Order: sequence, then structure tokens, then C-alpha cells
Amino acid sequence: MDLSQARKGRLATRMGGRVLADALLAQGIDHVFAVPGESYLDVLDGLYDNRQKLKLVTCRFEAGAVHMAEAYGKLTGRPAAAFVTRGPGACHGSIGVHVAMQDSTPLLLFVGQIPLADSGRDSFQEVDYRRMFSPLAKWATQIDQAARIPEIVAHAVDVALSGRPGPVVIALSEEMQRDQVSVRDVPRAPVSAPMPDPAAIARMAALLAQARRPLAVLGGSGWTAAGRAAFAAFAATWNLPVAVGFRRQALFDGTRENFVGDLGVGADPALVAKAREADLILAIGSRLGDAVSQGYTLFEPPGDVPIVQVHPDQAEIGRVYRPVLGIASDLNAFAAAAADLPSHGLWDDWTAELRRLREAGRVVPTYTGKLNLGAVMRELEVLLTPDAIVTTDAGNFATWAPRFINFSEHQRYIGPTNGAMGYAVPAAVGAKIAFPDRMVVATVGDGGFLMTGQEIATAFHHGVAPIVLVFNNQMYGTIRMHQERTYPARVSGTALTNPDFAKFIEAFGGHGELVTRTEEFAPAFARAVASGRPAVIELATDPEQITTRATIADLRAGRAAPKHAAKPKRAPAVPRAPAGTRGKRT
Repeated sequence: MDLSQARKGRLATRMGGRVLADALLAQGIDHVFAVPGESYLDVLDGLYDNRQKLKLVTCRFEAGAVHMAEAYGKLTGRPAAAFVTRGPGACHGSIGVHVAMQDSTPLLLFVGQIPLADSGRDSFQEVDYRRMFSPLAKWATQIDQAARIPEIVAHAVDVALSGRPGPVVIALSEEMQRDQVSVRDVPRAPVSAPMPDPAAIARMAALLAQARRPLAVLGGSGWTAAGRAAFAAFAATWNLPVAVGFRRQALFDGTRENFVGDLGVGADPALVAKAREADLILAIGSRLGDAVSQGYTLFEPPGDVPIVQVHPDQAEIGRVYRPVLGIASDLNAFAAAAADLPSHGLWDDWTAELRRLREAGRVVPTYTGKLNLGAVMRELEVLLTPDAIVTTDAGNFATWAPRFINFSEHQRYIGPTNGAMGYAVPAAVGAKIAFPDRMVVATVGDGGFLMTGQEIATAFHHGVAPIVLVFNNQMYGTIRMHQERTYPARVSGTALTNPDFAKFIEAFGGHGELVTRTEEFAPAFARAVASGRPAVIELATDPEQITTRATIADLRAGRAAPKHAAKPKRAPAVPRAPAGTRGKRT
């Protein structure tokens, strides 16, 4: 909407629920994921008036609805809206807000609220959502006056997209939704992205020119296709080894010769060891948080290795590790500026060595059992379409795909960096609704599937067909791993009893298969694709193979070190010349 349209904005009297629906459209929001509730009936009526422009996706569980909206934001860079009812609905949906906050994903969550006149009486399902969501969201507010709906929704979108993107929660007083008001719609406000300081870019180039073992760590959100391409050009010109942060495979083409793997849960120990040898870290969009820094041990002590950190939110720079240079910039603008830098890189052997380690880690071991998940992942790599979207849940099973698959330029691999179980299936449904012509595959454990697997009903309701791979080892695998490390052979509370997952999907009218042998996977996957229906392929995994690199017997024998059990010692830091005299390293 341009300025002239804003000045002419509608002044017809509208009910608050309709004003809200119109406000979403004015901000460019076209998808709403919801579990209906009586606390926002008037908004549902407003959405009905806009049903040709706003796609309303009716979900089966509030957590599923918010996960769908979060996946939409992750894949498009624009927020979707999720709607939940008050009290229990908001509590169920809160996990999706936590995902969006830790993943830096733009999201709007609207919560139906009690009548304002009843507040403070502990009335039916009453919750103070400002207090409830303030630690979880970028902003939590409540609309009590219908005339302020356009203003607050517009600002909510601005907050969700600015700096470090994230979720905004808006409670909607019940009677306010029925108020009749005459108010103009508020247009979107294009905001110029923060540009990198040319002097800082030159300083980064100087630091790179002095380095011999640099490593780029790519992360964050808000990347565009042009930004990813510009960063790839910069990395190629300098032949920089590029690692992605935890579940950020969507940011870099894994088939490139300078892609060296991911730093996160289940990272290749060989890459972690090499990261400790790096003499310069370029943290581009990455906060260098817990998972990426291997429990805050990778760059210990602070200052032991020079770090250049680039982030759109200045408050995030140095929040975890103090950088030698911080650059507050839109990530795409930074990438465009960096792509113009002439190369002075002198580390071809270093990059080649890290790439060799990456490919060596993808060689499939001879695992025991009939179903080799490493081989299955290598087959899946071939079977995925060039623009496939793969969603993942939380759990030990989730380390198989990043280890063995190099996701290519137009493919997307997304998952919750906060480790939320129950994400993959609703995220896949949301992704397929947003991109119906792309292949969408969910990877999920048996525990996570039974948390939100009912959202497959949403796929049937809206006519989309994701494929779900259920890794069934009949346990909460990650907790069992920690349990075996800490209390070997004392299994308590981690075993599961599961249904027949193939029959589960068949009950909906979908396609189901059970795969027990490696050679059965590729034909089963092809049949699932050909069916054109939502599909579940159950992978009967060996419970003994608890991770991609360890068995339960290994853990019981103490052959696999506990996570972050000790802080490994770094090699001595390379001495740095005094400021202004650097040019050689000794």
C-alpha cells in the first residue's frame, strides 16, 4: 500500500474482528494458522470476509498451528499469523513462540482474551499474556481498543522483522473485537536495511589477509536468495571454508567444495577439532550460542581466537564471545559488500583438508543390523528433488541427515534450534501448504511423531501431501543416550510402546509403509511419492545404534565421552602482532 492509498484509507465503520483481518492483509500477511476458539469468534468472521486473500489453515493442536506459522516464516522470511484461544490454547502454543525466539524467526501469535471488564477476577481461562510471554517473545502486548488495531499490528510486523527477527504475541480483548470503529488501515513501512561500515569491511579483509586457518560460521535468519548467492561468491573468491550453525543447512550449498559441515549437536568431531585450530572465525549471522560453540567450549577462553561477528542486531554482537571486530549490518547487505572484496587468501590446503574431512565423515560405516540409516540417508540425498524442503524434529535421529546429506543450493533443511520435539510434522504440513509444488519430507522420531503427528489430518483437510519418515527405535533416544552415559544399564522412563505407524496414516486414507531393510527404502520412498497422498514411512531402526557414532554398548563401556564432560584444551594461540604492524604470523 503506497502513501496515497494510506491517505485514502477506508473509513467505513467496521467491527474490530474485520479491522484485524484487514490489518493483516495491509501488512502483506496471507496465511493464518489457527485452532478456533470462542475467544476470537469475531476475528474468524473477519477472516471469512477476506477468505479469497487470507488462507485460513485449521489445525488440530495449538502447538502444531504455531509450528506451521514458524516454518512459514523460516522459509519465506515474512511472518505468518497464528491464532489460538485463551488459557490452555495459549499455553499449548507457547512452545512455538520459544522456537521462533531461539531460531530468530518472524512470527505473529494472536491470543483470544477474556473481556476486559472481567480482568483481574481470575475469570474463566484468564492469563496476563504480557507477563506470560515477555520472556519468550520480542514483544507481548494486548489490544483493548479496536481503533488501535491497525497501528499495533503494523508495529508488531516491524518488531518481528527488525534486528534479530522473532515472535510477537498480541492478546485480543473479547469485547473489543465486536466494537464498531471507523479507522484507516496502516500500510507497510519499508525500512532501509542497516548497511555495513565500509571501514569495517576493509578491517575484516585485513584480518583475513593475515589469517592462515580461517573458518566462516554461517547462521541467523533473514537471508534472501540474493544474499546467499553473494555470500557464496565471497566465500568462493576467498576459498573460505564454510561451516553452518546448528540446523542452518538452508543457508549454504553443501555440494560446494568449500562447505565443511555443521557445528551443532552431533557435529563431526574432526570438524570441531579443526575449528579449535582456526586462527580467525567469521561468525556471519551466528550468535555462537550453546550448540554451535559446543557448550561454550569451542573458543575458550574468550579472546583466544580473533572473531569477526556480523549480525543485524548490535545487541547480539559480543553477547557470547567478545569479537575483535563487530559489524552491525543486514546480512544480505554485508554479503553484497563482501562479495566485492578482492581475494588475498592463502589457505587452499586448509580448506581442502576440511572438505576432505567432511566427505570422509559421509562415508557410510558398516553398522550392525538390517537397516543402515547412513545408507538410507545417502539414498535420500539422491531421491530428493532439487528444491525439496526437509523438516526435522529434535532427537538423536536428527543427526543422521546432517552427517550424510549435502543439501544443495535450492533445497531447504529446517528444524528447531531450541530442541523442541513435535516440530517436524506440523512444519512439513505448513511448508507444503506454503509451497504445494515442492517435495516436502519430515524426519521425526517415534517420540516426536506422537506429540504432534495428528497434524497429518491438517494435510488431508487442506489437500497437501508431505512425506513423513518416522525413525522408530522404541525409546526417547536422546534421553536414553544421556542416561546410559550417566547411569549405565539403569533404564528408567525412556522406553516407548508404539502403534503401527503405517496403519496410522492408512486410517486417514494416506500411504503407509514399514521399512526394515536398507534395500527396501528407495522403492518405498518412490511409492510414497507416486501415491500423491500424505505418506508415512516407518524406519525400524536398531535401538542399539544410539547415535551415528556410538552404540549403547559403547556408552556403557565408557567409549563415548559425555557431552561437554570436559573442556578440551586448545592449541596455543598464534601470537598476534601489535595493532598497525600486522602482516605476518609467526
